[in-house]
Amino acid sequence: MADDKSTPERGFLRGLQSYGDRDFSVYMRRAFAKSMGYSAEELARPVVGIAYTHSRFNPCHRHFPELLEAVKRGVAAAGGLALEFPTVSLHESTLAPNSMKFRNLMAMDTEEMIRAQPMDAVVLMGGCDKTVPAQLMGAASAGKPAICLIGGPQMTSRYKDDRVGACTDCRKFWTQFRAGKLDKGEIEAVESRLVTTAGTCAVMGTASTMAAIAEALGMTLPGTAAIPAVHADRLRAAEATGARAVALARSDLTPDRIITAGAIENAARVLLALGGSTNGVIHLAAIAGRLGLALDLRRFNELSDTTPVLAAVKPVGNEFYMEDFFAAGGIGAVLRELEPLLHLDVLTVTGETLRQRLAAEEGAYVDRRVIRSASQPLEKQGGLVALFGSLAPDGAILKRSAATPELFERTGRAVVFASLEDMAARVDAPDLDVTPDDILVLQNAGPRSDAAMPEAGFLPIPRKLLEAGVKDMVRISDARMSGTAYGTIVLHVAPEAAVGGPLALVRTGDRLRLSVRERRLDLLVDDAELARRRAGLTSARPGSSGGARGYDRLFREHVLQAPQGCDFDFLRR
Repeated sequence: MADDKSTPERGFLRGLQSYGDRDFSVYMRRAFAKSMGYSAEELARPVVGIAYTHSRFNPCHRHFPELLEAVKRGVAAAGGLALEFPTVSLHESTLAPNSMKFRNLMAMDTEEMIRAQPMDAVVLMGGCDKTVPAQLMGAASAGKPAICLIGGPQMTSRYKDDRVGACTDCRKFWTQFRAGKLDKGEIEAVESRLVTTAGTCAVMGTASTMAAIAEALGMTLPGTAAIPAVHADRLRAAEATGARAVALARSDLTPDRIITAGAIENAARVLLALGGSTNGVIHLAAIAGRLGLALDLRRFNELSDTTPVLAAVKPVGNEFYMEDFFAAGGIGAVLRELEPLLHLDVLTVTGETLRQRLAAEEGAYVDRRVIRSASQPLEKQGGLVALFGSLAPDGAILKRSAATPELFERTGRAVVFASLEDMAARVDAPDLDVTPDDILVLQNAGPRSDAAMPEAGFLPIPRKLLEAGVKDMVRISDARMSGTAYGTIVLHVAPEAAVGGPLALVRTGDRLRLSVRERRLDLLVDDAELARRRAGLTSARPGSSGGARGYDRLFREHVLQAPQGCDFDFLRR
């Protein structure tokens, strides 16, 4: 067994257990491996682990068994040994209280399994919203070569004369139902048409945004982020990803060499150019934090001021979906338009620089109806902006590309809901004291709250205003919002109410001021009154860990605020 002693740092004999006898550890590992039918020749190959997130609770990943086989074909053809392993799988609609709460759990699971198991590189198979950031966070911390394989978006369907796809259209039709424009039978018919293929949401929601960010960071093969889930190119991308993983297994190209400060800024520019999900800000900050980097919100505003919105994909615009974006040129087309603004010497998982990638794609087809040129953008400034002020000292986020510009400069009266339960009980009450000029405020929906920062920032417009024809109003919270949502909605207010941030001090009737032009969000109440209110706050605010156990307690005690990516304090470098 002398040959095994010479190369313990690679392949199937990497990271042996401690039985007190190294040769016995080798003997045991090989014996159990051979029980699965592997030959000594196979066990001598580079090992590619495949972080496999298929789950019957995750409909967005229902095509993953077929993708897995394609990855394994690619690994085998390149001379590697593919070994898939299960991890936590997160789906937005089937996790309570919300999938964001379990992102850090999945990241820990992914990190520890990559580190603990004998693999030389890993393929990260992800798709639905929080899986991709969780995998990137875990892989960044684990320190082994890694490559992302995105599951891809759904294809669209039809409801009567409408082309539909989850989940911007989900919200559009539900709003019509709440306004009395659709009856129960009609909304049930819509429900059966919104999601008709495998894959993630068909619009530029969080899943597609994170796929774009993964490609912009250099962690996927070029051109693979936007391929529809059921497209044959997705299978070809899976096979090519497996082959590339074998090359990575023979290299030292670890995520920290790819996800650099320059790559983080490139990804932020792409997020802004897409008018992507506000969740992308949190996830990108968390990924950066794993490598000792930062996504500073004031720097984010500087990037936003000089980054045009280029992609007319819902919820930005009213016509195009992800399948159109893919056919129009995908992330490569966006990167080429942004080229003068990008850090071009950053590495990608191919081993090439971004500069080399873009040079190879020069002259590629672009559909300008879907992806605009930088000289003729949809909007001259980025789709997201950070706000600061007395209500959000550490920052808040507004997705201005999906908002109503007429509401960007607004001073109004606050109508406050103290919790999700309070909002559910009162928002549609006929006697709710509210007008279209008021500003709706939701408290205690941030990361340390009992709600654990759900996608509840898309506060419903009160029914009596909907019925009167109101389509948008300013809404503010410490919650998140789905990337599929739209409206003049301020999110991620930090510090949050549950830790005593100024949001906790707002009362119905207070005057609030929003100024997108000045990047301000202010509570117009004098300091003496605010001090009086602060003195009256109870010490046992929502989000305290009293009575909590297990992961719930870990989350409540260690989760950081939104500007730090809502990661755990002990996981950041």
